[in-house]
Amino acid sequence: MIKFLQTPTLTKKIVLGAILVFVSVMMVITLVPGIFDSLAGTPGQNVYAKVAGHEISNQEVDQQAQQMAKSRGFPAEFVQFLRAQAGNQLVTRYALVAEAERMGLTASDQELSDYLHQGQFGAMLFPGGQFIGDDRYAGFTSDYFHMSIAQFEQMVKEQLLIDKLIGMVQGTITVPEQQVKDNYLKENRKVKFSYAVLSTDQIMKQVKVTDAELKAYYDQHKQELVNSIPAKRKAQYVVISSSNVSGVTVSDDDLKNYYNQHIDQYKVPERVHVRHILIKTPTPGPDGKVDQKAVDAAKAKAEDILKQLQNGANFEELAKKDSEDPGSAAKGGDLGWFQHGAMVPEFDKTAFGLQKEGQLSGLVKSNYGFHIIQLLGKQPAHTRSFEEVKSEIGPVVKQQKDAQAASTLATDVEVKAKVDGLAKAAAAHNLKVETSDWFSNTGSLPGMGNAPEFMRVAFSMQPNSAPQVAQIPNGYAILQVTANKPAATPTFEEAKDRLEKEFRTEQANSLLDKKTQELSERAKALHDLKKAAAEQGAQFKTSDLVTQKDQVPQIGALSGQAASIFSLSKDQISGPIMTDQNGIVAQILDQQEPSTEEFAKNKDAAREKVLDQERNQAVQLYAQNLVQNMEKNGKIRISKSQQPLGGLNPQGQ
Repeated sequence: MIKFLQTPTLTKKIVLGAILVFVSVMMVITLVPGIFDSLAGTPGQNVYAKVAGHEISNQEVDQQAQQMAKSRGFPAEFVQFLRAQAGNQLVTRYALVAEAERMGLTASDQELSDYLHQGQFGAMLFPGGQFIGDDRYAGFTSDYFHMSIAQFEQMVKEQLLIDKLIGMVQGTITVPEQQVKDNYLKENRKVKFSYAVLSTDQIMKQVKVTDAELKAYYDQHKQELVNSIPAKRKAQYVVISSSNVSGVTVSDDDLKNYYNQHIDQYKVPERVHVRHILIKTPTPGPDGKVDQKAVDAAKAKAEDILKQLQNGANFEELAKKDSEDPGSAAKGGDLGWFQHGAMVPEFDKTAFGLQKEGQLSGLVKSNYGFHIIQLLGKQPAHTRSFEEVKSEIGPVVKQQKDAQAASTLATDVEVKAKVDGLAKAAAAHNLKVETSDWFSNTGSLPGMGNAPEFMRVAFSMQPNSAPQVAQIPNGYAILQVTANKPAATPTFEEAKDRLEKEFRTEQANSLLDKKTQELSERAKALHDLKKAAAEQGAQFKTSDLVTQKDQVPQIGALSGQAASIFSLSKDQISGPIMTDQNGIVAQILDQQEPSTEEFAKNKDAAREKVLDQERNQAVQLYAQNLVQNMEKNGKIRISKSQQPLGGLNPQGQ
């Protein structure tokens, strides 16, 4: 259907838009092996890494980790655990950008503009073709990406470069017919099976633990417990944000200067408002041919509707009755306002060629069928005046001036605090000094919430050393560490509860493995899974007819070990199948293979799926080799203080 008509809902657009800029890289980055094992170099103190001369700051890595935690629904405490993965993603991202630039690929301002107008963010930033204004644009980039407008636009340009590079890598990928067929048959084979279930909870009741066993377990794992009680700090700090900066005013001259500096943002392209009626034509069959009789019938129907309209019929009523465009028919065919490029070329050319409100087009043929278009309004390209956008500019300029004032105040307080102490420096500016209790580097503090940069600074300071400034999500904090509690190794009594849970879990898992193996062997000996399940006290269940895409109660997704069920023959009993919580033994009751006709019907979609898999694998391998080569050539350098022991696990596991 017409690209414009495929626009998702606003909520979906927010979600899709927020992940789009990274999506084509994330599939690559998360599977690229760790690159931090043997890198050398000495980036600056606040620089996490250098990639082909580009510096990645610690703050950038922290923000990336926060976004990852938020998108996955993780609590704030998990941010630190995602930091290494975030660093790996950013390093790989900038390696791809550097390689794209080395190959001479570019992303122009016009491409950026076209993407923001017509790409995934278009409906949010230019609803109905009208720019939302700088204040809402700044809010969008801040809320969803924690970036300024300039940072966001630079990120989009970099992503356009990466997309071009990935397109080159994927462009030559093909898959043989047999691979497509084999994959389709595997994914769509159906089985029905009985299965016996032994649960961890059931086995856990049989595990008994003595203090002697726990003490031995403690001694055995003591090395793993070294410094497992995290280091903690106490601190005094002053929070400075735009809310406690006074005296900031915005003049008309400030607004006009901003307007003149950003005049391009207020240029509105030519746009039209139309409605249409679509009569679809059939798509080509498996042989590539089109049913011409059906095309002729669609054309005849469209011609009849056009005649009715030319004779005075109500367009809205006919659109609701006859249009085959599900996105606009219920609205009388109304497509709203849009600009050049939002529609397929044939539709675009005709719509913008209409001159008078109410004017009808003739039949317009596109890949989707025959369209009849009526012009409802037309607006020439123009630049919005200062008076039109003044109310939009005001909050943006105020925010910028507030941020600058907060930065200046933070610097002043830090300088004065180093001379006179934090309390006097705060009092001089009517600021409140907060005193914390003990906190770890994954905690949060009143007035700032989760603040990785604050924690990084706090845990690099010695007690009572000179106050320092740290950036926090809502501004700045000037802090002074007052006490330090180093990481510690717990005593047996301190670790006893934790050790007992771990010991019982280990014992239960080991016993579950053993009993599931015994259940499988007994079922095979009896040639009767149900009887063996009764002897072993296992639950006995029967599945529906399922494919590998389905889930089964107490097994879950039929992937991993559970996928072995689909390789069994009828009546065959499986070996042990271990899930997160249960031990399973299965026996096949029925099997169904997809028919030749089903494969023929779904072949195109099946081929595209295999192609996607092969393309992704090709990009993953390309990115892996690129990073390794840049590492060898010294073009990737990680601060040694950031390198995790033993290398980075890119999955964060």
